Amino acid sequence: MAKRKGRTAEVARKTGETEITARVNLDGTGRAEIATGLGFFDHMLTLLARHSLIDLSIEARGDLGVDGHHTVEDVGIVLGQALDQALGERAGIVRYGAAAVPMDETLATAAVDLGGRAYLVYLAEFPVDRIGEFDVELVREFLLALANNARMNLHVQVPYGANAHHLAEAIFKATARALRQATENDPRATGVPSSKGTI
Repeated sequence: MAKRKGRTAEVARKTGETEITARVNLDGTGRAEIATGLGFFDHMLTLLARHSLIDLSIEARGDLGVDGHHTVEDVGIVLGQALDQALGERAGIVRYGAAAVPMDETLATAAVDLGGRAYLVYLAEFPVDRIGEFDVELVREFLLALANNARMNLHVQVPYGANAHHLAEAIFKATARALRQATENDPRATGVPSSKGTI
């Protein structure tokens, strides 16, 4: 189920594993209302909203008694679908965005193309398997689901870093800043930002 008005969207999805609703406003101020049942993931999604200036509301109930995988992946799916809906035909947007974000000893870079094709390049290695109760493999799973369902290219790279919390935080912040650039309305552009005339 999806609803769209202006550069906003609401998407709800229910499966045997999760029940998720996501609301986005691309022209927001970075307001976040996040409840996934996974504290660290809530923190990362709050950073994503704050640094992209996309208002983001996510309510998720999942089979956390199994583990966090289904919840994190399905939030990526639903959030990606909401972003895709809010972008509409993608006319007048900048389309591309890139950011390099330092977090103490860590540096993360992210580049985004909202050109309608889904792809993830993820070059990041964590020194541990978990941050608290959060499995660090789920960072990639979230970004993969997000890229696939938002129909965007997303390239993430962490050339160096030592602290796992810092790595994850820098990745989410860099992705947020790249999304902020790419989703902006370009005052000089008319129509869809593609020589093909469509995205």
